[in-house]
Amino acid sequence: MENDVWQIYAVRYASHERKSRENFLGIDPHEDSPMPMDYFVWALMSGDRSIVVDTGFDEPMARQRGRQYFRSPDVGLREIGVDAATVKDVVITHMHYDHCGNHNMFPYARYHVQDREMNFCTGRAMTHSFARWPFEADDVCAMIRRLYAGRLVFHDGDTDIAPGVTTHHVGGHTMGMQIVRVNTRRGFVVLASDASHYYDNMEREIPYPIAFNLTEVLEGYRRAYALASSPDHVIPGHDPLVLARYPAARPELKGWIVRLD
Repeated sequence: MENDVWQIYAVRYASHERKSRENFLGIDPHEDSPMPMDYFVWALMSGDRSIVVDTGFDEPMARQRGRQYFRSPDVGLREIGVDAATVKDVVITHMHYDHCGNHNMFPYARYHVQDREMNFCTGRAMTHSFARWPFEADDVCAMIRRLYAGRLVFHDGDTDIAPGVTTHHVGGHTMGMQIVRVNTRRGFVVLASDASHYYDNMEREIPYPIAFNLTEVLEGYRRAYALASSPDHVIPGHDPLVLARYPAARPELKGWIVRLD
């Protein structure tokens, strides 16, 4: 069916200068080649329906965390015809600060998270400072408020979000990390989000240093590849190469918004 086929857009809103040694577990500590990190939200569109994957962070959080902020994610969404105020469904791949901020951006949306992720970010694990530093208490509290407002949808494992869009629990990076499989005109595309930050993480099978469970990270690479139509159909969460490998949504949006389908 036509409405089972989706367009996918990656919207870049921030960046962070890093060295390659910061992006791989166990790499030579003297490896200091530049390997910046880009920050994205993703939009899925089919007919008159839009689904947003992750919500990014805002400018005050960028200052707090020392990130370069370009523009609010909703500005990019408007450029491709998505009005944040009318979005009905938002998928949160995990609850790290750079994926679940901008609390008031989608006022009428239902938020989709894994049971295990909410257990993780509200439970015993957060008594450890190292485990909780990628999280923000305000983000977690905002999600709990959505729960009490009837706007939080829990999932346990693999779930159909809409015809042609499914989420799949992989864990690894966080306890409840989920990836998104999308049916497109070129086949099944998998938005890996932070199941793999960079192409090199999954291609070299070297995890990013922040991980809840390393074996689950490695198995997550395999799962993402198995769900996608080909390895080239898996999109990492933070790699600037995404902007180079895929065409701009429009010529004037080059380096900002690319189309993945």
